[in-house]
Amino acid sequence: MYKCDSSKLKVSFNDFHEVDVKDMPEYGTYCLIELKDGRHTAGKWYPGESEGETVSGEFSRDSYDGVDVSEVAKWHFLRTYDLTECLENEKIRQINLGIEKEDTYSVQFSDFRLMNDELPKSKQFCLLILNDGSLAAGRWNHSSDGKGYFIYASALASHSMKKVWAWTPLSSDDIFAQEEEREKERKLEEELNRNPTADPEMFKYGTDIEVYYEKALEKLRKEYPWATLAQMKKQPGYAIVPRHGQYIFAKDDGTYNGSRIYTEWKNGSNAEEFIDFLCVYTGDIVKNSNPEVKFKYGLDIDVYLEMAYEDVKKDYRWLDKKIIEGSWQYAIEQVDGEWEYLWKSAEDEEFSVYNCGSADNFLRNVTQAYSDAALEANPVIAEHPVPFGAVDLHGWGLEKYVVSKLQTGDYKVYVQAGNRTTGGSRTFFITPSCFEAEDYDEFLDRYLEIVPGGSFGLGKEDLLADKELKSFFGYEK
Repeated sequence: MYKCDSSKLKVSFNDFHEVDVKDMPEYGTYCLIELKDGRHTAGKWYPGESEGETVSGEFSRDSYDGVDVSEVAKWHFLRTYDLTECLENEKIRQINLGIEKEDTYSVQFSDFRLMNDELPKSKQFCLLILNDGSLAAGRWNHSSDGKGYFIYASALASHSMKKVWAWTPLSSDDIFAQEEEREKERKLEEELNRNPTADPEMFKYGTDIEVYYEKALEKLRKEYPWATLAQMKKQPGYAIVPRHGQYIFAKDDGTYNGSRIYTEWKNGSNAEEFIDFLCVYTGDIVKNSNPEVKFKYGLDIDVYLEMAYEDVKKDYRWLDKKIIEGSWQYAIEQVDGEWEYLWKSAEDEEFSVYNCGSADNFLRNVTQAYSDAALEANPVIAEHPVPFGAVDLHGWGLEKYVVSKLQTGDYKVYVQAGNRTTGGSRTFFITPSCFEAEDYDEFLDRYLEIVPGGSFGLGKEDLLADKELKSFFGYEK
C-alpha cells in the first residue's frame, strides 16, 4: 500500500470557513467542523431556512445524530483532496491542506493507525484516510463478525473497513461517552460475576439448571405420563447465570451483536416457585406431545401422505403423484430422542421439525400443501375481474377480486387487499360440490361459504349485480 509511515504523519487543515450565511457549503457537502467548545467532528451539511444573517441547518452524522449549526464555530471541506502522491512518498511527515499563513487558522491531526493493525473503540468518531487517497470521517461500529464499518451520514451510509487505510480519533462526544460508560459497566459486571453468590432459598437445589428441569418433569409426569425433557425444552430455555454478582434464573433470548441476552425471571422468590413456573411454562407443549394423539395413525409417514393425497383428490380431481413430487417433503424421525414430524421444501437440504401438536394438524398442513400444488399445476384459461367500488376491509382496501377458470373446467378465486404500508392475498378453490346447486342463487350461497362476503367485501347482492359473472360460472343468463 502507501509507503508513508502513518504513525509519524501529521495532517494540517488550514484556512477554515466561518459560519456565515454568505459562506456556507452547498447542500450535502461533507465537512470537517470545529465546535464552539473546541472539539472536532464531521458531517454532511443540510441547510435550513435562513433568515437575514442567521444560519440554520445541521451537519448530519447519521440518521439520528446531527450537529446543529448553532454549535459550530468553523468548517472545512473534507472530501476535496487526493493525498495519493504524498502518501506514496516514504519520507513524507506532514501534509498541509490549504495555504498556511501566519494569520491562518489551522488544526493538525496526527497519531494515525493503520486499519489492518488496530481498530477504533466502539462508537468512536474518526478522521479517515481512504485507500483511494481521499479523506473522510465516520463513527466506528463493530459488527458481529468481529469487524466493522464507519457510519458517516443518514440512512446508515458507511465506509467499510476495506476502504480505509488509516484512522485517527476525533473528539469525544455524547454517543462515544455513553458507550465508554457502558464499557465500564460491562467490565465492572465481569468483575462482580467472577465469584457470584447464590440465594439459598432460590437455589436450594444448586446452580445446575438441569436439576430444576428434572424436578419440574417429575411434577408434569403426574398429569402427562409421556412428558420428557426434550418436549419441555421446545420452549425457549431457562438458564442460571450471574448478574450483579448473584446467580439468577433467566430466559435465554439468544444472541444480539455477539452477546448472549438473558431476561431475568422475577415471578417468585424461591426454588419451588420456579419449578412450578417451569411446569406452567412448558405445560402446553408437553400436553400437545401425547404420542397417542400426535401419532395416532402410527409412525409410517407414507400412511399420512396417502391419507392427505386421497382427501385432496376428492375435489382436485386432476391431482396425481407427479404433481406433488415438487411440493413439500415430509418424514417422521427421532430428534433428540423424540419422534417428530419433519418437513422441507424441494430447495432445502435439511429437514426441519414441524411442531403441529397432533396428527390431524399435521394432515391439515399436508392437505393444504397438496391443494396448493394442484392449483398451481392447473393452468388458467380465462379470467373475470369482479367489478367493485371502494371496499373497506377493517382498515384495508380491496384491491383485486378475480375469478379464474382452469383448464379442467374448475374455478378458483384470487383476493388481494392492502393499506398504505402492507398487503395480503389469498386464493380459494371453488369445490365441485358448489356446482351441484339447483340454481345460481343456491350456488352463490355455497360459494360464499368458501369466499365469505363478510371477510372479503363482496356479498351476495354484489355478486348478483355482476351479470357477466353468472355466465362466467356456466349458468345461463
